[in-house]
Amino acid sequence: MTNCGALLWVQPAADEAQVRRLAGEMRGQVQACLALDQPLAYIYGWGGEAAVDNGARRLSSIGAWAGASADAAAPYHYVVATDVEAGWDEELNRWYAEEHMPGLAAVPGNVRCARLRSDDGAPRYHACYDLVSPQVLERPEWLAVRHTEWSSRVRPHFRNTVRLMFRTLRDDR
Repeated sequence: MTNCGALLWVQPAADEAQVRRLAGEMRGQVQACLALDQPLAYIYGWGGEAAVDNGARRLSSIGAWAGASADAAAPYHYVVATDVEAGWDEELNRWYAEEHMPGLAAVPGNVRCARLRSDDGAPRYHACYDLVSPQVLERPEWLAVRHTEWSSRVRPHFRNTVRLMFRTLRDDR
């Protein structure tokens, strides 16, 4: 058993019925998400204690931010998972904590966001955004935060980056 920020089950070739069934078998706070553009699901077990011998990846919490739309429903979940070039961890974490996450949390349509670190493999860092729609990523405020001078210095050092948009099927948080 482990107590961590979240457990993440990655389910390739998943369909909605399969994801709902798997999420229904879980205890605690569950967030089940189905990718919009490929047969893939992320199922999170948030907080609490859970077994990790069943293929789940342990994710430690780095930080969480309430979004500008904190009282809204969040039917979409966007994830940027990445590793970073050797020697850039400190700068990446400072950029996320001081500029990037607070700036994106302030964008209308962002309900909440969190950063997690994988304790079980790559990619190591996960930035998660619960959104009212995928179009939040097209808002001028979102694009402005993504295109700062600091962002331009840090982003070239990302490695093994995956960006995924999901439809949230269940969120007990």
